[in-house]
Amino acid sequence: MKIAVTGKGGVGKTTVSSILARLYADEGHNVLAADVDPDANLGLALGFTMDELAAITPISKMKNLANERTGADETGMGKFFKINPKVDDIPDIYAKEKNGVKLLVLGTVDVAGGGCVCPEHVILKRLISHLVLQRDDVVIMDMEAGLEHLGRGTTSFMDRFIVVVEPGARSVQTFHNVKRLAYDLGVRKVEAVANKVRTEADEEFIRKNIPEDELLGIIHYSGGVIEADREAQSPYDYDQDVVSEIRKIKEKLDKTLEV
Repeated sequence: MKIAVTGKGGVGKTTVSSILARLYADEGHNVLAADVDPDANLGLALGFTMDELAAITPISKMKNLANERTGADETGMGKFFKINPKVDDIPDIYAKEKNGVKLLVLGTVDVAGGGCVCPEHVILKRLISHLVLQRDDVVIMDMEAGLEHLGRGTTSFMDRFIVVVEPGARSVQTFHNVKRLAYDLGVRKVEAVANKVRTEADEEFIRKNIPEDELLGIIHYSGGVIEADREAQSPYDYDQDVVSEIRKIKEKLDKTLEV
């Protein structure tokens, strides 16, 4: 199973990604959680300490690795370099494990104008393709906010796009935009998870604006998740009500995808 979790900023993508990852790990699956957000904080949500995360360099920032694997010169601006470099050993070398989940911090490459053809971007795109097409793990990607990763086409082979939304028009609009762009890439399973739902009016708004067959589930607003964030701890260990709601979402996924 390969899942990309996306949505606009601040909706709770990392909370959903981290709890899904730990639920699968608790069942004994090999789980690789990939942080593809430039504001990388998936590690904290998985239970890593700040000191442990401070020692991790995102793959996208490893210029020497990118140059070595692509054959680019020291400046990364060589006339020719490989566009299909070896990446299959990178997850096993650089991923760090906590609570049964392997974390791989990918980061992003700053893209100007129409795109970037640089060694770092080649490595990143090739690595994401490897995670999706060739790894046997359950792979959960915590994507950057917005739609830029869809424009690059790096996630076109995902089994599922989960768009985390909150009860608001802009968030719902993001869901429909992601759905449209994902369809253009050939991804047919794009579903929403509603987060931070507080009232019956919130739930009514979600159900009015997202078709029932595209709504994976609803997660209610949680003080425990906020407390976990304050304490730099995993929300999995702070609010079992939220864990139970995300477990139901996972069970719904399991019914339609072989794990």
